[in-house]
Amino acid sequence: MPDHVLVIHRWTDRYADYADYLDHTTHRVSYITTERAARHLPVEQAAGVRLVDSTEDVKVVREAIDALVARSGPVTRIVALQETDLDLAADLRDALDLPGQRGADLEPLRDKLLMARRLAAAGIAVPPTADAPDHAAVTAFAARHGWPVLVKPRRGTASAGITRLDSPAALAAYAFPRDGAMLVQTWLPDQVLHVDGVFTGDRLGPWRAARYLTTCLEFTAGTALASVEIDDPQLLAPLAEITTATTRTLFTGPAVFHLELFLGDCGELTVLEIGSRPGGAEVPFVWREVHGIDLMAVACAHQTGTEGPAAPHDTPHDSPTDPPAEVAGWLLVPPSVPMPCRVRTPPAPHHDGPYAQVVPETGALLTGGGYEHAGARFRFRGDSSAAVTAAVHRAKRDTVLDCTPVDPHAPARLVVIGCGNPPYREYALHALAAHLTTALVQPADIDWQRRYVAHRFRPADTTDPTATAHATAALLADHPGPGAVLTWDEALLETTAEVARRLHLPHMSPEAVRRCRDKLTTRRLLERAGVPSARFRHVHNAAQARAAADELGPPVVVKPRALAGSIGVTLATDPAEVTRAYARAVGAAFPGLGALDGAIVEEYLSGPEISVDCAVSDGTVHLVNVARKRLGFAPHFEETGHLVAPWRHEPWADDVRSVVTDAHTVLGIRTGLTHTELRLTPAGPRIVEVNGRLGGDFIPLLCTLATGLDPVVTAADLALGRTPDLTPTHDRCAEVRFLYPEQDGTVQALDLTAAAAEPGIERAVPLAAPGTRLHLPPRGIVPRLAALLATGETPDDCAAALDRAQHTVRYSLTPLSVTRSTRTPT
Repeated sequence: MPDHVLVIHRWTDRYADYADYLDHTTHRVSYITTERAARHLPVEQAAGVRLVDSTEDVKVVREAIDALVARSGPVTRIVALQETDLDLAADLRDALDLPGQRGADLEPLRDKLLMARRLAAAGIAVPPTADAPDHAAVTAFAARHGWPVLVKPRRGTASAGITRLDSPAALAAYAFPRDGAMLVQTWLPDQVLHVDGVFTGDRLGPWRAARYLTTCLEFTAGTALASVEIDDPQLLAPLAEITTATTRTLFTGPAVFHLELFLGDCGELTVLEIGSRPGGAEVPFVWREVHGIDLMAVACAHQTGTEGPAAPHDTPHDSPTDPPAEVAGWLLVPPSVPMPCRVRTPPAPHHDGPYAQVVPETGALLTGGGYEHAGARFRFRGDSSAAVTAAVHRAKRDTVLDCTPVDPHAPARLVVIGCGNPPYREYALHALAAHLTTALVQPADIDWQRRYVAHRFRPADTTDPTATAHATAALLADHPGPGAVLTWDEALLETTAEVARRLHLPHMSPEAVRRCRDKLTTRRLLERAGVPSARFRHVHNAAQARAAADELGPPVVVKPRALAGSIGVTLATDPAEVTRAYARAVGAAFPGLGALDGAIVEEYLSGPEISVDCAVSDGTVHLVNVARKRLGFAPHFEETGHLVAPWRHEPWADDVRSVVTDAHTVLGIRTGLTHTELRLTPAGPRIVEVNGRLGGDFIPLLCTLATGLDPVVTAADLALGRTPDLTPTHDRCAEVRFLYPEQDGTVQALDLTAAAAEPGIERAVPLAAPGTRLHLPPRGIVPRLAALLATGETPDDCAAALDRAQHTVRYSLTPLSVTRSTRTPT
């Protein structure tokens, strides 16, 4: 059996390319990662993926591992390339008795006090260092070594938690953190260097030395951080010696390393610390792009025991005094104000300096999270250290990441992308406007929405993510508080998800949206994970459709891959019907949604159909509403109504909860309000589809009428990264019934006055204005005259009120082929 490799991953940029490092057909490769970091992972090739809120949450990670083991077998290797994940990976190797770096191997590389003691014992120069459990220890240390001193975590990364204390008074005002041991160290005013490379187990492999132009500690205070590689042969020789000595002292086997040192005025070198991982910031990128060596690939090979990249033992320096053939450098520019902040004006592109740059977009929310998310990033290359240093200084001088502060406690603003038409969605915009400040982006000029958004509107082509992102950013630019984006339009889900990604706002990821939008991908992922769904085949012509129907057994459902509203979905019982159904599926269209190749033929799931609305927060799925679906116009699947009634006592409730939760996990849905459709078959609940949006057809409004819980407000809270209140205030019934004409025709008049006055009727909503042409299924898209919404203590109460109201509705219709008629709708 192939090995089962578990990868713990947290970067959102392309720091590592696991598909290139590991053959996913030879090995079973599973991933534990975050929603944002999953973007560049080979999810479709993976044996399994589990999303977590943070890879530092040991309990959740262990639960994710258990799920992956249950699916793909015991883990045989663990890969963790980011420094913060090294401890967990070592602990897991200990617990699971796996090869690779164990806790004892890692301890002197993570505990900086132990590191300093071991280096000093080996005769390697380190700053005076001591344990710092309290103020008295620091006072005693300063008495011996003088002020200033640095107090820092014994286990930490990226200069986080480091404080410089210049006097006893500063120490008296310093509060020791409650969690984590601390050390105290003398502060050295020397230059700071770093060496990155590969240790083969007994000597240096490829390595590069570089000089920080500013310090990491200064960067935490808002100064730009920059580094340029060193080409001075006289400095490279002693650097090779101290690097070799340090790696031999601390490493128990091959490793990729990041070493930081002090360079004194007289050329003396002092080791600050060394990490057992590739360097951070832009180091992995410049190594790959300038030097042609992927440090992440080498580290992955060390941890998996697989063959690494070609010639990992050949150093770029044939001898310690040979300068590098090409010099690299990098620059990180933090925002102009402390985070959290919103980008007002990103830096203009540099055309004569950096060869690569990663700059946040206008309107992007910056909250930090390591060097990767520290601001604007630039990479440089040149033929000498002097040339690269000059280019870095020019860019540093000319680059400003202009931002405005964001007050997390200020009122929030929600930008709605697309709004729909007032009969179906005005209630939703009304609910939002009562809850927070709303704004709107849509192609058409503002109309009925003005009462809810006032002047907060920008026109944009909402099929274009770039134009939509610019419009959204403009609506958030002058807002001092949190911002968010939301859409309830199926056709705009991918655009909205991409806008949220660019602006760093909470939202279901674009990848998760695409998995939901493409029903074929949904089916494949659910099948692979064993989540109850429908057996299916992907077909590209009528003959394949008939063969699939014969294989699955009649009746079958034939549907398009990526439309909405049950458009093009047909039940077929014999080869002739399958042929017609295939033609209907591939010929169907829905406004704003593009067709994907082929169609899906799937087994017919018998039993009642329900829809489930879920609030998903940090991967936890909360079921907030269940609606029983009414269907008509067989063999098509027109939704003619929905009933919301108490459901938690139903015998299928627990199974539905389990199946829906598993489906969200498999599809990678970590946040947002979703709408899942299921069939309650004799074998148990089975997934029909999962939608990454609010339900349509007034279902959210039915939930509010029946339970007091408003899914629209819940969706807004989730979009803002808040924990919504999911407590119902009552538990009754609410139902919507849609009224249809008896034949195709043009609406002349519609009178709902009497229907609206019937007891139990909450709303009577006209859906077809005079002049509207209505084509019954399958020729038309939701050809409805009106919607009647009723409430009651029981489903029978709702049905009785709807029956009474329907009998009072009057409309006149000009049939498209016969004489004019006036009647009560069906």
